[in-house]
Amino acid sequence: MNALVAQSGGPSPVINASLQGVIEGCRAYPGRIRTLYAAWHGVEGVLNEELIDLYAQDPDEISRLKHTPASGAIGTCRYKLTPEQDEDFARIIDVFRAHDIDYFFYIGGNDSMDTAHKVSDLAHAHGLDVICTGVPKTIDNDVGDPEFKLLDHTPGYGSTARYWAGIIRDTNEENCGMCPSECVSVLQAMGRKAGFIPAAARLADPQREMPLQIYMAEAHHTLESLHANVNRQLRATGRCIVVVSEGFDVGELGEAHDGFGHIEYGASKTCAAQIVASYLNDNGLTSRGQATWQVPGVLQRSMSAHQSPVDRDEALEVGRHAVEVAMEQGTGFMATILRAPGDSYRAEYRHAPLEQIANSFRPLPKAWITDDGIDVTDDFIRYAQPLIGDGPVTVAPAFARIEPRFIDRKLSAYVPMRCRV
Repeated sequence: MNALVAQSGGPSPVINASLQGVIEGCRAYPGRIRTLYAAWHGVEGVLNEELIDLYAQDPDEISRLKHTPASGAIGTCRYKLTPEQDEDFARIIDVFRAHDIDYFFYIGGNDSMDTAHKVSDLAHAHGLDVICTGVPKTIDNDVGDPEFKLLDHTPGYGSTARYWAGIIRDTNEENCGMCPSECVSVLQAMGRKAGFIPAAARLADPQREMPLQIYMAEAHHTLESLHANVNRQLRATGRCIVVVSEGFDVGELGEAHDGFGHIEYGASKTCAAQIVASYLNDNGLTSRGQATWQVPGVLQRSMSAHQSPVDRDEALEVGRHAVEVAMEQGTGFMATILRAPGDSYRAEYRHAPLEQIANSFRPLPKAWITDDGIDVTDDFIRYAQPLIGDGPVTVAPAFARIEPRFIDRKLSAYVPMRCRV
């Protein structure tokens, strides 16, 4: 019996820590798992029968995975499986049968958990006893239920929150020094319509000493109200730092879309930060100078230097735990992280049904947004602060290098349905 692991969706600074956790977890069951394969670039690697034997890789490289950001080790994809893709589903079953796959671990977010759930149902409908288990990942932290009972947070969020805490501290120094000519600094944060990432900017200044305004999509501000708020701040302090969600409503962006159908903000013709800065400049500022804009973009999800040690350790552990869930609970579950009761932070590892996680969306709770809609409450700070860890930013050691040596194919060549011209 063999196992297969794959990654899906956008990467995170700690996604490979979960991959290392799955590898270590599988190695703990030599009597039940003969070898562990990785699909090259997610489910597309399954469809293309591009599988890598992870047990044949250099152990030193495997040990470096937890320090290696993004998805360069085994690749990821945004390939959505829909009910009409009968040929793709049949191909997945053929690949599983050809390579004796009995365990399938899928590392990803809400769309990826939908894929894992579909594969689990599909396998059993075809008489295959394949155990499909999800491993959570997304920097957006929007997977799970609004009550945080299924999942407290996703691996990846803590490191991205740490990144934002760091760059806002630096931006404050820049803005302070340059305010006579650049009085407003506008930065755009990832997260689509969920405000967890822009909210993390407040972790740079929990004492609320900076002239910082945060515009989360959930607060439903407009360009007009943002303009009024910024000018009020300028009259008080002469400068302002504005963090806007990429999903902040500024009208048409010339949107591009990814393989899951979501807006690909980084590929769209314009962005919220640019429109906000232009609007401020065109409609007048009450202080001398102009508004400038920055979009950190994919740096938010791929910076090893801002990797949170808490996030990294939890990502590793939830990967290991996913194997335990597969062995003890069977198919159709995702490994989860919950927060232990008590005043001090401690993670606990549980599981939840994939069908409850698939395509879920959790916004930033309204109770964590201040009444004026431009900041977060102390409750959010207490929630997020433990996830970013302590200590200075560090330079990661050498990154892992997984050799993409594919095992021999047993099936004829195949072109995934969404890749056909």
